[in-house]
Amino acid sequence: MKKLWQTSWRIGLCVILLTWVFHSIFVNEARVKEGEEEFNKLPRTEQWRRGWTTGPGELARTLGKVSPSHFAFSLVFMGSTLVLGVARWRLALQAQGLNVSWKRTAQISFAAHFFNSVLLGSNGGDLMKAWFAAREAQNKKTGAVLTVVVDRLIGLWAMLLFACAMMLFNRDLLSADSWARPLAWSVVAMMLAGSVILGTAFWGGVTRRWSGARVWLRRLPKGQWLENTLDSCRLFGQSRFFVAKSLIISMLMNAACVVQFIVLAQGMNISVDPMVMFVAVPIVICISALPISPNGLGVRENLFVQMLTIPAIDIDPTAALSLSLLAYAGSLLWSLVGGLVYLTMKDRRDIAQMNLPDTNPI
Repeated sequence: MKKLWQTSWRIGLCVILLTWVFHSIFVNEARVKEGEEEFNKLPRTEQWRRGWTTGPGELARTLGKVSPSHFAFSLVFMGSTLVLGVARWRLALQAQGLNVSWKRTAQISFAAHFFNSVLLGSNGGDLMKAWFAAREAQNKKTGAVLTVVVDRLIGLWAMLLFACAMMLFNRDLLSADSWARPLAWSVVAMMLAGSVILGTAFWGGVTRRWSGARVWLRRLPKGQWLENTLDSCRLFGQSRFFVAKSLIISMLMNAACVVQFIVLAQGMNISVDPMVMFVAVPIVICISALPISPNGLGVRENLFVQMLTIPAIDIDPTAALSLSLLAYAGSLLWSLVGGLVYLTMKDRRDIAQMNLPDTNPI
């Protein structure tokens, strides 16, 4: 009965969350079809009714525009980003003295990808990932949770750096459009802020230059926890080649993500310069990572439409929207795999830790 209950509530949770994802897609399809201004004037219940009336058919027609072989090929690149993400998180765990098997790390990562599709922003599933990590690492909870935060920050920072590098090759395209310029400068600002945050966390800052900073830190609420977190951050900077290896893996992930969109565009017979995709996709991903809507849904689609329909690119708005939805559909299919993993994984399995004293209790 206990196993039946555990399986039942997990299945129920998956159904509820996936229903919310499809509901968001269908309502967004109806909004685009009928016009945002007119659609927003309708009562909420009428918006939902029209979404579930027209949404499934519109979504089916959208997905039918891509050749099956290209869509299947794009799934390979989407899956490769997940596998590379497992490798990057495992590096972070090892930097904290936590030895985790590939199997267990992959289980938690794929389950977290499922929750990434249904919680706020593109990073919502990391909350679930951190929860699993804290339960697994009995004696180093702070370090385990911190690996999730650092892994995401490095991934976002690497994508921002990747976007800035690609913007150098597309300077004329971005500078020629008044709408694209603010987005580009926003990405640059985010990249600089991320560099300061990671650099200070990994290699020192105020506490190294001011001897009394630690005493002041301990007096704050949760001061001991803050100090332990700071010490855990230093381990990432002290770990040999951790940042370099994580950056290399992240760049491979970024390239695979962009290639996924290029393959989908080819499958839909959309004529677009690959270099344009190498700058448009990272910019959109970076902005949609902000916790605005579930998995950035709606925000991401609008950004893709705005980016790909500027005069210098001139892609049809419907084609741009379809491209975004198809990429999301690929992510959603892998989320289903993550949902199955979540249903079958054990609630708890102790991580085999290195024989190090626990300096980071939570």
